[in-house]
Amino acid sequence: VVRRSLLQRYEHQPFISCLAGFYSCRWKRYQRERTEPGKCCCSMVKEPKISTDLDFSFCFSLVFLYTWGEGKNDYNGFDWYNYGNLGFWFLWSLVILIVAADAYNLFLISQVLAMCLLAEGQQLYLHWSHKIGTFLVLGFSISSLFALSILWRDHRKTVRLSFQVTAPYLHIGAIAIMVLLAWPVALHAIRADKKVTQVIIVGPYLAILLFLFLIPLGMYSPCIREMGTLGPKPALIGHRGAPMLAPENTEMSFLKTIEHGGDGLETDVAISYDGVPFLMHDDTLRRTTNIEEVYPNDTGKAASFFSWDALQKLNAGTWFLKNKPFVGMGSLSKADQNQAMNQSIYTLSSFLRLADSHNKLVIFDLYRPPEKHPYRNLWIRKILDVILKESKIKRHLVLWLHNGVRSFVQSVAPGFQHTMGKKAPIEDLLKHNIVKLNLVYTDMSSEDIRKYAEANITTNFYVVNEPWLYSLAWCSGAHSVTTNAVHLLKDLSQPLFLMTPQQYNIMWILTDLTSAFLISLIFAL
Repeated sequence: VVRRSLLQRYEHQPFISCLAGFYSCRWKRYQRERTEPGKCCCSMVKEPKISTDLDFSFCFSLVFLYTWGEGKNDYNGFDWYNYGNLGFWFLWSLVILIVAADAYNLFLISQVLAMCLLAEGQQLYLHWSHKIGTFLVLGFSISSLFALSILWRDHRKTVRLSFQVTAPYLHIGAIAIMVLLAWPVALHAIRADKKVTQVIIVGPYLAILLFLFLIPLGMYSPCIREMGTLGPKPALIGHRGAPMLAPENTEMSFLKTIEHGGDGLETDVAISYDGVPFLMHDDTLRRTTNIEEVYPNDTGKAASFFSWDALQKLNAGTWFLKNKPFVGMGSLSKADQNQAMNQSIYTLSSFLRLADSHNKLVIFDLYRPPEKHPYRNLWIRKILDVILKESKIKRHLVLWLHNGVRSFVQSVAPGFQHTMGKKAPIEDLLKHNIVKLNLVYTDMSSEDIRKYAEANITTNFYVVNEPWLYSLAWCSGAHSVTTNAVHLLKDLSQPLFLMTPQQYNIMWILTDLTSAFLISLIFAL
């Protein structure tokens, strides 16, 4: 009997050594005397403050990872913001995502090791290097969440929108975690010396479990709907063309959108010093041209202060191959690389002719020339001349967005689809002959979409790049979206996460019943 007991203890030691080694870097030193779970529960954690910080770090790293991961739709905007402040292009969004994922995985492994050590009756000693990492990650996660809430307030709306499609699956994940936690909770509760200790251990666990069981009663998702009630797939409007496949606002970019079946084209219009409307999003030419090579002394000069002859000398494609502006961009074929390297700044007239020849809708932001520009007070007339006289595009293809001189535009150019860039009372929209709303996607509301649709006012949301967000727009009833990813979204045959209420109820009830059975079985054993 003694020999058997010693043999069992000898075989058990390597496992504990590995656990203690990975958790606290104590490969040869660990607690020889086993403490029964439930007894002296608090004494098993020698550094309760560090253990609490570890738990907080795990929770905050999980929250930040989800928050940042769901914000992938806006990574390009985040990187563009940093470019404007730092002066050079870098995929900071990808770096933050990698750091967030690594931090979460680190603390997930630490939590699992801690649970195993506690289950084996071992005391928890965290190595000093792990303590430093814990405080660094805790500080990083909290400061990052705070910075997002202050500097990028719309990101909170993105996260709230994501819950409308991910909540049913997050619910299943949370239930699964509670099932896994049932084992250590039951182990410590059953072996606790006092009833009060058992209540302290089991009470909060059961309260959280009950909350998770009932939370679907207050859950809402437009993608949970009856069969046959889903509206048509939203039309796809290429945001500056197809900027994940070609340099933005170039002929190649718009051709790529057309090639992949886009329904419309979106761009930005500025006016050169000699009165030629051209396509450019930024105030300067530094990000999307090779101006540093051609005009090194004029890199900070406003794009509108260059003549058209000067603009024609710039290359508008080499930056795209050098900087790769989007996370997850695929490699271009040799032919596409050569084509991208030979792109130049595109004129509004050429853009409109291209759209008209392929019968594509157009929508554009108009940038008024700066002070002391010769066309500062004539810019609208110049743009209308290009639309009506030079390109002669079919008027119903033009979604007129600029609101400053709408009455004048309606009088001289009847037939445009007048579009408003913000929500307004239906009466005001009808009064000004508005037929479409062009809204940022964070303003998405299925109730508002339905209300406007009843008045024959359609909605377009920008910029929608991620499949989950496009699915939400589809389920909410949006008419169209402006996107950087026409080539990806066109392949969606139905919204992600789409299910009927009956299917969801079955999933919910089966999840609750199965988890309740497993948890009861664990406590019984």
